[in-house]
Amino acid sequence: MSWDLVWTRPALRDLSRLDRGVAHRVRAAMRRFGESERGDGRKLEGSDDEWALRVGDWRVRFVYDRERNAVHVLRVLPRRDAYRR
Repeated sequence: MSWDLVWTRPALRDLSRLDRGVAHRVRAAMRRFGESERGDGRKLEGSDDEWALRVGDWRVRFVYDRERNAVHVLRVLPRRDAYRR
């Protein structure tokens, strides 16, 4: 099953602040994940619907929108900040 990727404003802002190479890796990892759900994605504890995908030292936080067959990318954060509430 293939998922459409929807990048939120905060996620796009996070992406624009990354090194060009890291940003490329994040976009490529999300593209692969959207096409095949392959990757190191895991459900976040304490959250009903939020997930995180590991891309090196970075974490991409996202939620599934099953009605629209989409993945909404919420944030792209360094590992140390990704799990803080």
